[in-house]
Amino acid sequence: MSDSIQTAESAAFLQRLGALFDLGGPVVMLLMAMSVLALAIVLLKLWQFFYLQLHRSSFVENALQHLGAGRYDDALVSLRSTRNPIGRVMAVVVEGRRDPAHDDALVREEATRVGARYLEALRGQLRGLEVIGALSPLLGLLGTVLGMIEAFRQLESAGSQVDPAVLSGGIWEALLTTAVGLAVAIPVVAALNWLERRVDRFRHQMEDAVTRIFTQTRPPQPEQEAAVARPAAVRATRAADGH
Repeated sequence: MSDSIQTAESAAFLQRLGALFDLGGPVVMLLMAMSVLALAIVLLKLWQFFYLQLHRSSFVENALQHLGAGRYDDALVSLRSTRNPIGRVMAVVVEGRRDPAHDDALVREEATRVGARYLEALRGQLRGLEVIGALSPLLGLLGTVLGMIEAFRQLESAGSQVDPAVLSGGIWEALLTTAVGLAVAIPVVAALNWLERRVDRFRHQMEDAVTRIFTQTRPPQPEQEAAVARPAAVRATRAADGH
């Protein structure tokens, strides 16, 4: 019984959808295709943000604690264990500061270059949402204008025997495309603003993390690196001797 009800409801929905296409014409079909494309882009960006773990930032404090204690190898392990691009950019800074041949200005330039590459990847496809959000109302207005032209053409062909239903029906069909255009544009623009806000927040977090490395930690000195490496060398020698 429930299967037959669901089948009937699906058939009724498809029938209403077909009637919508018939009334709106190619403009409505184009708007529906754009809405499907916009939905695909939004889902893709949500998956990308989740895969890159943009919602996780605890590794930043963990790495800064290791750096403050002079444990640069532990900090690098912590930063490289996350898929968040902030960790990759911080790792570039840490590795650059360990090399005495690199000054802070050069390390900052390299971090900026790597961070810009990740930002460009996060902003990818957002331009498509912007185009869809801007064109949808215009396409709806175009459909309205075309519908009004057709309605007045039918009114002219009716001559002296004018039926108000002809004009009102044509106007109703014409305004349908505007409604569809706005229905597509509003959620697309809202999703675009949220995604852009999320990317801006990521950029701020990345810049803050990189700056904290320079302001809250100091580059390792040769004596410090030797002191850190000495216990590891002793442990390796003991392991080789079988102790």
